Amino acid sequence: MESSDQPYRFTEVEIAQQRLDAEPVFLNSPRESELSASRVRLHIILFIITVVTATLTGAAWSVQVPDSPSLLGQIIAPLVEVMNETAAGNYHALMQGLIFTVTLLSILSAHEFGHYFACRHYGIRATLPFFLPAPPVITLFGTFGAVIKIKEPIRSRRALFDIGIAGPLAGFALALPASIIGLVMAIPPQNQVAGGVFRDPLLFIIIAKIVGAPPVWDWNPVYWAAWGTLLVTALNLFPVGQLDGGHVLYAVLGRRTHKWVSRLVCVATGVIAIANLYWQKSPVYLLWTLVLLFLLKVGHPPVAEEESLGKTRIILAVIALLVFILCFLPFPITLISSS
Repeated sequence: MESSDQPYRFTEVEIAQQRLDAEPVFLNSPRESELSASRVRLHIILFIITVVTATLTGAAWSVQVPDSPSLLGQIIAPLVEVMNETAAGNYHALMQGLIFTVTLLSILSAHEFGHYFACRHYGIRATLPFFLPAPPVITLFGTFGAVIKIKEPIRSRRALFDIGIAGPLAGFALALPASIIGLVMAIPPQNQVAGGVFRDPLLFIIIAKIVGAPPVWDWNPVYWAAWGTLLVTALNLFPVGQLDGGHVLYAVLGRRTHKWVSRLVCVATGVIAIANLYWQKSPVYLLWTLVLLFLLKVGHPPVAEEESLGKTRIILAVIALLVFILCFLPFPITLISSS
């Protein structure tokens, strides 16, 4: 499948500049390897901190505490309860937190290493994943996710496509069995916690019918890790800017189509954000709209080699679209007033 757009024609100056960008010159010092001891140490430290914050968050979700009138009390009380139970020799909450963390970070790792190994395949410099810890309990998952930094231009459509699609498909390959396990573990009464109701993606609805899960179910760590990573997968597959979905769209349909689709998706997301604020009292898509507008302003760098993708990659693009549909949550959270 080829783009109906006219291909972007690169001048000799642009091609030469891409080569210069790909091969930076260091005057006095050699460039530090992405696998140097100091850099690997940083990745390990961030990963360990993320394990701690995610585990505390998962453990806090699993305990029951009385409602507190103050925000500070709502934040501190679950952590205090986790520490009290652990000190008393009851490790149930801690084990729930560890199960949540192992599931969550395994899926996030698969996603980011999918990008990383695709970069290595094409000889493009990229860092190992940076895991981003987040304050426990204050945030839903105890982490802001993980990212890699690509340090060289992606020079061909095939490389752009492969690097963009490798992460979501690798992450989904682990999120799918996690979703099944989480729903097999599902028990009543309902998935309502912390003043909100968490809606389920189409994938969960389909699996729940197959495994006979109850109409509503309570929190469990595998379900929650799968829910969060499916949401992240859907957000990454938005065809905007330099998101994973943006890379795939650019590689398949070209520069001009990418630009116009990105704009339309930003408008559509803004509409979804307004609907979420009005009906669900949730700011999730308002924040995401701001992110998309920033990515739209930054744009997408051109690629120098406009070779054909081939049928296999087009099939993978269709699979990625299906994954997006299965993971997408138009109304992920409904916030409930305490009054």
